[in-house]
Amino acid sequence: MPATQDVASLQPQKKQRTTPTPVQELAAHAVDAALEKKARDIVVMDLREISGVADYFVVCTGDSDLQVKAIMEAVEERIRVQCQEKPWHIEGREHRQWVLLDYVDLVVHVFDGEKRAFYDLERLWGDAPSEQVPDDAGSAAVVELLKAASA
Repeated sequence: MPATQDVASLQPQKKQRTTPTPVQELAAHAVDAALEKKARDIVVMDLREISGVADYFVVCTGDSDLQVKAIMEAVEERIRVQCQEKPWHIEGREHRQWVLLDYVDLVVHVFDGEKRAFYDLERLWGDAPSEQVPDDAGSAAVVELLKAASA
């Protein structure tokens, strides 16, 4: 194998989305899926003006490791079926205390209560505009929140 292929294979993979689905739509689907699994304290954070990490974070809490798993699976399934998009990267799937689904422009964080309080992403990213999602909200409400934040 030529040396140039060895070096190329060591280069980090460029993060790239697989569909043109608007990130607001991905976020809305993530919120809907989390609500269906009774996630609580759902917050959508707009990072576009303060970081290149992602455009949006969706942060939510499950009350047990089984609920964290159910929320994570529901979000992953919903976005795969509705948007034909898979996460670029997933972390925490096995431990189910903080699961991160990275869709490049959107990162979904599913925490158990203890880890969420410890890492306190809302404080860490406190400069980001954020919206608390009511427990009875749906995707239309989330899309409107995101559009209002964009204006």
